[in-house]
Amino acid sequence: MEFHLQLDPIPFERKITVNDAVMLLGSCFTEHIYERLHRFKFNVLQNPNGILFNPKSIAQSIGDYISNRELTENEFFFQNGIWNHWQFHSSLSHGDLNNAKNTMNEKIQHAHDFLAKTNWLIITFGSAIVYDMENGQTVANCHKSPSNIFNRRMLSIEEIVSIYSSTIKSLLTFNPSINLIFTVSPVRHLKEGLIENNRSKARLIIAIEKLIEMFDCCHYFPSYELVIDDLRDYRFYSEDMVHPNYLATNYVWEKFSNACIDGKSRQVFKELQFIHNAFMHRPMHPESEEHKKFRAKTYDSILELSSRFPSMDFTNEIEYFKA
Repeated sequence: MEFHLQLDPIPFERKITVNDAVMLLGSCFTEHIYERLHRFKFNVLQNPNGILFNPKSIAQSIGDYISNRELTENEFFFQNGIWNHWQFHSSLSHGDLNNAKNTMNEKIQHAHDFLAKTNWLIITFGSAIVYDMENGQTVANCHKSPSNIFNRRMLSIEEIVSIYSSTIKSLLTFNPSINLIFTVSPVRHLKEGLIENNRSKARLIIAIEKLIEMFDCCHYFPSYELVIDDLRDYRFYSEDMVHPNYLATNYVWEKFSNACIDGKSRQVFKELQFIHNAFMHRPMHPESEEHKKFRAKTYDSILELSSRFPSMDFTNEIEYFKA
């Protein structure tokens, strides 16, 4: 008997390779895919603005990257002892205004340069619910401000499609070779309520479907369905019953790599995992002959891999094992 409905995503016709530049934007679920791509030496950049949850704020950040917009001091506000920006996560806020402004402008500049050469842009929508200020500005982060200064609403399917029709056209003008992978985060936004959360996720999924029909460069990866419908069990969640745990995110990664990453790139994953484990390991007896031989062997393996894959950056590993 079958006690588990397994979802096997349809493999992409064109797949990500280790030579591609990959940018990831969106909710905290983005970090799980980024961590693994980064571990396997892909050229990746994630969330220059910090974690973003709603489609409108993600699109606004993309627009800033394309135009390389420079933030000015009058866009910042001082609250709880730090300077904040409505389009950036609190992790980038700072007690010094110039520090906050310069850091965020550097993020935009780096994202502008990276986006120009990006082959794959992976966007993870978290929620269709947005928070607007009195002037109509949608904020990416509320920075623990009083709820009464915001108007909470849910984006319509038509609004999401309209925003991204314009954003994708701008992206293709800026970087004609770019491909987009949309996905919906399986993280439940409980503070909005379970019913509202499901309505929100439904709008995101339908909007993405419409965008894929409109643009050949757009694709969908079912991370939401893999956790909600395939795994479908609370043992795959963290203690908060909201965030998928390591088992779940690893399962999604395996499905993602099989469907979206080309076979030649996947073949080198075992070698890279060995080097990653060796780099993270801290021996009890680093001066032993056995460990010295292990370091020398690992160092040779890194040099060999580096020659085979010039796009991979092994700077830290080479310095560590050469020492």
